[in-house]
Amino acid sequence: MRWTAPDGLRLGGLLMRPPGATGPTPLVAIIHGGPTGMSSHGFLNRGMAALAQLLAARGIAAFLPNYRGSNGRGVAFAEANHGDMGGGDWADILAGVDHLIATGVADPERLGLCGWSYGGFMTMWGVSQTRRFKAAVAGAGISNWVSFHGGSILHTWDSIFYEADPYDPNSVYASRSAVYHSHKISTPTLILHGDADRDVPVDQGREFFRALKDRGVETQLVLYPGSGHGPHEPRHIHDVLERSLGWLEGRLKD
Repeated sequence: MRWTAPDGLRLGGLLMRPPGATGPTPLVAIIHGGPTGMSSHGFLNRGMAALAQLLAARGIAAFLPNYRGSNGRGVAFAEANHGDMGGGDWADILAGVDHLIATGVADPERLGLCGWSYGGFMTMWGVSQTRRFKAAVAGAGISNWVSFHGGSILHTWDSIFYEADPYDPNSVYASRSAVYHSHKISTPTLILHGDADRDVPVDQGREFFRALKDRGVETQLVLYPGSGHGPHEPRHIHDVLERSLGWLEGRLKD
């Protein structure tokens, strides 16, 4: 599918609809990680993207956007969210959802959001910026860029991509951290994280869980013992998919 961002940038992504769907259905946006990754054509069998087939089989459409910052369109496009993670790229995703609503694909009252790693950040950030989504699943997401910089083995990555000082309380590090916007969150959110994750330390999930609990938002935190940045054990992979599907389906379908 193709759509246009608020600033006029043309974007592309994948859409998987339930078999035989002719009118609006529930929709889940599945946000890829990276951010310099991409959702590509093929059988989706890894990570959160594997939810697409499962959701479609249950009557829920899946939208996999290749927002600015993704691979596949050259260096300029891949670097288009430098200094602005959670800004233009998040607007790209919302514009894609709006396009699917306008074209009669998605039911605006039954929208979901999920992702892993950078997609987990975008999910945490997204539910702190709008209450449009009725369910969310955040896997290994970054909820606090300041503490992420202090605890991650990827501490040079965020400073390169944000082009900012992590110790400046007025910088984008604080303003783009979902925990500091938790008072605006109402979306029921499932938080998944490997307890041995060194890329995105597990305390990122714990911080977001605590913020949501303090705000009275429906949430669960599930930790996978011995798992790093992504689940590798078959039982963990199965649980991520089954648990995520149940959380989304239970809140988006009548």
